[in-house]
Amino acid sequence: MLAWLAPILVLGLVIFVHELGHFLAAKWTGVYAPRFSLGFGPALWRRRRGETEYVLAALPLGGYVRMASRDDETMAMIEGGTPEGQAAAAGAADAVREKPADWDEEAMVPFGPKPVPSHRWFESKPLWARLVILLAGVSMNVVLTLVVSTGVFAYYGRPYVPAVVDSLVAGMPAQQAGLQPGDSIAAINGTKIRAWNDLLGTITKSAGQEIRMDIVRGGAPLSLTMTPVAQDGADPATGAKVTVGRVGAYPKDRVERDRLGLVPATVAGATATWAMGSSVVGVVGGLLQGSISVKNLAGPVGIVRTSVAAARTGFESLWALIAFLSINLAVLNLLPIPILDGGQVLMTIAESVKGSPFSIRTRENVMRVGLAAIVTLFAVVMFNDIMALFR
Repeated sequence: MLAWLAPILVLGLVIFVHELGHFLAAKWTGVYAPRFSLGFGPALWRRRRGETEYVLAALPLGGYVRMASRDDETMAMIEGGTPEGQAAAAGAADAVREKPADWDEEAMVPFGPKPVPSHRWFESKPLWARLVILLAGVSMNVVLTLVVSTGVFAYYGRPYVPAVVDSLVAGMPAQQAGLQPGDSIAAINGTKIRAWNDLLGTITKSAGQEIRMDIVRGGAPLSLTMTPVAQDGADPATGAKVTVGRVGAYPKDRVERDRLGLVPATVAGATATWAMGSSVVGVVGGLLQGSISVKNLAGPVGIVRTSVAAARTGFESLWALIAFLSINLAVLNLLPIPILDGGQVLMTIAESVKGSPFSIRTRENVMRVGLAAIVTLFAVVMFNDIMALFR
C-alpha cells in the first residue's frame, strides 16, 4: 500500500498545486478554462461545476488546464490536452461532433452551443495578464516549498548533528593533531560552532590551510591546530567533482533539534527554499557545462522509489521530499524550452515585441522542437531508472 500511496501523495500534491496556480490565474484574469485535469489519458473521474470540468485521469505523471485560445489546437498540445477544444477557441459550435452527457444549451462549447467570446481568449488579454497565467504554476510551487519547509521547521524543529567527535582516521590531520573521540568542538578559527555542518563547511574550504580548533575535553578547554589535506569530493548541491579539505574526523550519530517559533521557522523555511532552488539551478548549469553527467538524473521510477523510502523513514522525510520536488518543478519549468512555462513566456514576450502573433505553423514547429527535447530527456531518465533497478 505504501508503494502506491507515497508517490501519489508526493506527485499528486506537487502537480495539483502547479496546475491550480495556472487555473486560478486564468479565472482571475477572465480567461475561459473549460477543463482542469490531474493526470493524462482516459478519465477515471470527471465532474463539471460551473463552466469547468474537473478530471482525474489514469496516468498521474502531470496535469493540464485547458484555456480558450485563438489556436487552441496548439495550446492544447502544449498544455497536455487534446485538440477538441479548438471549437471553444473559434466559437464554432458546429465543430462539436458529439454532445457530452451533461450537454447544456446555455453553456459555452464544448459543453453547450454558445461560442466563447473573443475577450475570454488567452491571447485577448494584455501581456501582464498572460505572463501572470504562465508564471502562476511556478509561483505556486515556490509557495508550496516555502509553506512545507516552514511547517516542517515549526513542527519538528531545526535538526543538527552536534560537533562531537566519534571516530578518527589513523594518519589523518585530526588524529595527528591530537583530537580524540568524545571531544566537543566549540570553535574553529575563533568562530563559535555547535553543529557538525558548521565545522565541515570550514574544513572543506581550507584544503592546505592551517586551522585552529578550540575543543572541550573532560570539561577542560584545549586548542589544536591542523592542516586539512586536499581530496577529491563532490559538491553536495550539484554533485560536481570538486577538491575539498579533509581531516579524518567523524561525528557521533546523534541528532538534536532547536525548537523554533513561527517567525524563525519562516526564516528557516525561506532559507531552505532558496538553498534548494539554488542547488537545482546549479545542477542544470552543471549539465549544460558538462561538469555533471546526465547519469545523475532520475525519472518517475526514481521518484517513486525515493517517495516510498521517505515514507518509511517518516512524515518529516516525506514532507521534505515534497518541498524538494516542488522547487525542482518550479525551476525546471522556467527553462526556455517551448513546451514548458519558460518557453511559453519567451514566446509570449516575443509576440508582444513583434507586434503580431506567430503563425500556427511556426508555433507548431517550435512546439515540436520542445516536445522532442522533453521526450529525449524522458528517455534518458527512464534509462537511468532502469539501470538503477538492475544495479
